[in-house]
Amino acid sequence: MDFSVADELTSAKQLAQQIFTDFTTVDKLKAVEQQPESFDAELWQALADAGLLGLDIDDSHGGTGLGFYALTALCEEAGRSVAPIPLVPVLASTAGTLRRFAADSIKDRWLPAIANGSALLSAALEEYNNDDPRSPGTSAQAGEGGFSVSGTKICVSHATASARILLSAQAADGLVVMLVDPRAAGVTLSPQVVTSGETRYELQLDKVQVPAEDVVATGARAAEAMNWAVQATRTALCATMVGLTDKMMRITGSYTTEREQFGRAIATFQAVSHRVADCYIDVECLSLVTQQAASLIDQGRPADEAVTIAKIWCGDTAHRVSQAAQHCHGGTGVDRDYPLFRYCLAARQIELSMGNSASLTGELGERIAAEFLQSA
Repeated sequence: MDFSVADELTSAKQLAQQIFTDFTTVDKLKAVEQQPESFDAELWQALADAGLLGLDIDDSHGGTGLGFYALTALCEEAGRSVAPIPLVPVLASTAGTLRRFAADSIKDRWLPAIANGSALLSAALEEYNNDDPRSPGTSAQAGEGGFSVSGTKICVSHATASARILLSAQAADGLVVMLVDPRAAGVTLSPQVVTSGETRYELQLDKVQVPAEDVVATGARAAEAMNWAVQATRTALCATMVGLTDKMMRITGSYTTEREQFGRAIATFQAVSHRVADCYIDVECLSLVTQQAASLIDQGRPADEAVTIAKIWCGDTAHRVSQAAQHCHGGTGVDRDYPLFRYCLAARQIELSMGNSASLTGELGERIAAEFLQSA
């Protein structure tokens, strides 16, 4: 098998690294954090101008068509610089789903605008006590020319700035996937400050009218679309976590080689070096399982189990690396003038998003047990 990385992907990663380096200085991050949305519009447009927002958008709609695997590489670089931009909800959850499941009219209207940075389309995949959009509590009632939708979604990224929000609802004839205008009558947006410090939104829908032209899929195709969206979102979050934890590990390694105690660098203490080595193993394992999941999705092959395993590793790695990094830093790690706190908060947010390790481990165990009983 050929495990070499395509030249186009290598070039895209190098370009992304340069852009993120230029736009995520400490002073710039502090300035963006003072904004209500914590969104760096200049960075977003720079990525668009470089063609990086269109990595998983086909050529005919203004993208480069490199695929989902390339998009996860971009997410990893964004995590490494803790960039304040909504890559996952806009590009993975929404644009990726539209590319694969929407009608041409929807693709023609929205994908070029996403690729060139002129429009944001977010996604609402989570509800209270339910992070599986394949079985939503939100309901939809078919009517003349579309659907009437009621329910509540939570943790919606950049809802006020989005032109449309992708979500699923349960109708009498099965699942419906649609694009909702956040400014439509019956929509109420309430800010929610999440663990990472970002402001996200509770999206309340009270008989919101969604026209037929904004319906992405219904029935079996809608279920397929949401299954893809769940897999893509979880994998993109895992890729972001690879970047976050890798940078946390390297910050910690650098700090422990400079910090001295008893006349020697603390990195030379066996307990410290072992903790950083464990971080390295965790990050490498997370990187491998994430690449496996992303590759399967990119090829259109079954990826449920690989994605679940990757998200389990994602949560566990986030927890262990954050804890080790803070432990090795002592009190320095929580100082707001030191960069580590941003990575730890962002990692914790991802750890709890779209399924935590404990719940997904239970799901995986039930799946394995069912397959065993079926084959017995």
